Amino acid sequence: MPLQTIEPRRLYRQIADQLRVLIDGGEFPAGARLPPERDLAVQLGVSRPSVREALIALEVEGRVEVRMGSGIYVRAADPSTRSAAPTHEAESPLETIRARQLIESELAAYAALHMRRPQVAGLREAIEVMQQEAAASHTPTEGDRLFHTRIAEACENSVLLRVVSELFDERHNPLFEQLGSHFETAHSWADAIEEHRAVVDAIAHQSPQGAREAMARHLANSHDRFMAGWQAETEAPAKPASRKRKAAR
Repeated sequence: MPLQTIEPRRLYRQIADQLRVLIDGGEFPAGARLPPERDLAVQLGVSRPSVREALIALEVEGRVEVRMGSGIYVRAADPSTRSAAPTHEAESPLETIRARQLIESELAAYAALHMRRPQVAGLREAIEVMQQEAAASHTPTEGDRLFHTRIAEACENSVLLRVVSELFDERHNPLFEQLGSHFETAHSWADAIEEHRAVVDAIAHQSPQGAREAMARHLANSHDRFMAGWQAETEAPAKPASRKRKAAR
């Protein structure tokens, strides 16, 4: 059964649906390794982030297994361990991050013009909470949420505060949590904490452009962290061998 081009409508779910049909039809039997993300993206006519989310969705359903450094493998059918397909569609984690980037970059710029000294101190306090959580080997989401919502609060707009809060809380949907289980590490959170500091420094210096750029950079890096780790670990081993063969010729 050939793969079909995907139309842009809730892409990750459409991709997961097609792959599930191929798996159930025996195109990819149990134990088989799925094609690399890049190849699937080309065949389906979609972006690699959408393919990644589709594969994570199938992992959540128990259809595939992610083996870091090796690839994505089809799991044997096991009704006792495989979860049912989700009855709702979780928001795309990577699209959520992009949405946050657009909204929160402007909120940071606004905060740089309007935040008072005690409010800036509140941002530094939120970073301290993040550090304490990380030091205790906990995912520092409490301090992270506090940081981003306090910037939104500076706008004194309840709608914007609700939007920022709801977008942040999407990180608790099953798809986002599964992505995090693969890509969030102590090192990545240490980088994120430093990025938060850069946002606070720009706000403290009342630099709207600096705050806008620091927040945009932080959320762009957050997006890239969810894309870089899996790609590098699963695809990098093949590249050195290819270069060696070329050198031999």
